[in-house]
Amino acid sequence: SGEVPEEPIVSRTSGLLFEKRLIERHIADYGKCPITGEPLTMDDIIPIKSGKIVKPRPVQAASIPGMLGMFQIEWDGLMLSNFALEQQLHTARQELSHALYQHDAACRVIARLKKERDEARLLLAQAERQVPISATSMAAVNASALSNGKRALDDEDLVPGGKKIHPGISASIITELTECNAALSQQRKKRQISPTLAPVEDFERYTQIASHPLHKTNRPGILSIDIHSSKDIIATGGVDTNAVVFDRQSGEILSTLSGHSKKVTSVKFLSQDDLLVTGSADRTVRVWQGAEDGKYNCKHILKDHSAEVQAVTVHATNNYFVTASLDNTWCFYELSSGLCLTQVAEASGSEGYTSAAFHPDGLILGTGTSEALVKIWDVKSQANVAKFDGHVGAVTAISFSENGYFLATAAQDGVKLWDLRKLRNFRTFAPYGSETPTNSVDFDHSGSYLAIAGSDIRVYQVANVKSEWNCIRTIDDYSGTGKVTSVKFGPDAKYIAVGSMDRNLRVFGLPGSED
Repeated sequence: SGEVPEEPIVSRTSGLLFEKRLIERHIADYGKCPITGEPLTMDDIIPIKSGKIVKPRPVQAASIPGMLGMFQIEWDGLMLSNFALEQQLHTARQELSHALYQHDAACRVIARLKKERDEARLLLAQAERQVPISATSMAAVNASALSNGKRALDDEDLVPGGKKIHPGISASIITELTECNAALSQQRKKRQISPTLAPVEDFERYTQIASHPLHKTNRPGILSIDIHSSKDIIATGGVDTNAVVFDRQSGEILSTLSGHSKKVTSVKFLSQDDLLVTGSADRTVRVWQGAEDGKYNCKHILKDHSAEVQAVTVHATNNYFVTASLDNTWCFYELSSGLCLTQVAEASGSEGYTSAAFHPDGLILGTGTSEALVKIWDVKSQANVAKFDGHVGAVTAISFSENGYFLATAAQDGVKLWDLRKLRNFRTFAPYGSETPTNSVDFDHSGSYLAIAGSDIRVYQVANVKSEWNCIRTIDDYSGTGKVTSVKFGPDAKYIAVGSMDRNLRVFGLPGSED
């Protein structure tokens, strides 16, 4: 090796001195002495005991001029490295300055385009109000509205600006909505709590009584749940683009509704007919008709939105429904024909709608936006009559109480309760951390209980504005995903249906009440 051995050993046969680690490797590879070529084994090697060997200094370090030369070389290398770092820093500063300039320019362009868009929307809305729609053109729109059970998208349905013509909510429909409102308001005054409603004590014993894998394993996640109370069947909308209709009592899937090309964000039953409405991120809404064999067939495909449909809500008459979308519009549909009667957009707003629900009486519509606002609409005039702020993050769910004057809204910061009589927030629940949004909120049909869902499920007993709303049950998320996406009370709150970001529909109730 040309170096003083650190562990010297000597050969019995040749008397030659070797470095231990080198000769061991040579014997293992060749089995002979590297100098004489004679056979050599490890038994022929004798270690030599010696004092600790101090390696001599290199020649450069043996004199002061040599050491100064070494230091000079190290200094030159350090300075070259420092110069290279300074060049890199200068380049990074130039790139950052250029990127910031581009970002500022892009923000200015976006602001100008938004302003121009809002002005164009306002001018278009004014022009539409000034142009009367004749009865003959309305008949043409209605005639072309259906084609093989699907919404037609013909040139005659569009104004020159490319926007669809909508007939509007007629006086006869407004009369129908008003009469429904009067009848339901009168019934509400005489409303009594059902004697078969689940008592508070039962909730303390609620546990998981069933778990059903309804959706695909490769794209798990249930985003929406609805229950047909009279038939006790459950509909779920999944990330796998399917909606599933499930019979809870028999534990069987009645129908898998395939047709959407993206996740199904909302499902709603009609309480009287075998109809189901689904909204999807593919920007379409589908109306499904139930058959005698329990299967559901697509009756209408509605394509009035230009962005994800986030919510579907059915009017109390069961003749109309509303869809809300991230395109910042909500549409009012006639169920029988699938015709969009009106599409409402605010020219001043840029946020999309993330949730929607009808008031139990049907003349008020509540919508939640992606910008943390809750908007209350008069359905007859399609006017925004109230706005509630105070949430953080998108409003993910809205639920009106059957008593008619409580509204619950869910967002990133928890759940807020609103008194519709005084238009104010009177209570806030923040059960989860700031990183965990509340994804679903639901009053039971009696208005006695409120369920909220985030990283778990919590049930509150409904009280009045001044009294405390007590949490009577907390149910863990059995999916293991830490994200409960939807919760719905069954008839008389006898069970709770829960959807999470796995593929299973879970039902919680009293042990032994599976049937």
